[in-house]
Amino acid sequence: MSTSHAARRTWWARRTSHVARVEWAPVKPTPDPIGEDVREVALATMRQAKFPILASLDGDQPRARPVSPVRTDEFTVYVASFRSSHKTAELARNAKVELCYMSDKHDQVRITGTADVVTDRAVIQQIWDSNPLLRSYLVTIDNPEFVLYCITPTQVRFMREWALEYHEVAL
Repeated sequence: MSTSHAARRTWWARRTSHVARVEWAPVKPTPDPIGEDVREVALATMRQAKFPILASLDGDQPRARPVSPVRTDEFTVYVASFRSSHKTAELARNAKVELCYMSDKHDQVRITGTADVVTDRAVIQQIWDSNPLLRSYLVTIDNPEFVLYCITPTQVRFMREWALEYHEVAL
């Protein structure tokens, strides 16, 4: 250590000797309590958030994109897509997905599951009939570009804003 550096350290030590040393610990925010029914809180978060992020795999590269569910039955989510989209090709290779809903308060619902192509004509017809936006894009239910996925949950987790702790939601 050079003489000038040692002198500066000695000067700084004398100058700050009266300052109390404070140990800093990370402060974890205290989130609002969830209450008894985490399932209902998770469903309310999904209704408020509306547009989840869908994560899938493109080979070994994760891909995420916002989606607009065309139907939601509790934690089972239906998503329409174009047959020619990258998403459709990814799901054909690996149907494992995760949906993440985040409310304006940053509460999260994460649905882990599989995305399977819906072939039941009655289900497709019900969704088609109830969704004017879908009809405006695809014009006809028999459009060869139209593919409908049902995301079936294998796990659902809820996290209150910044709690850094997930709560399992019963399926």
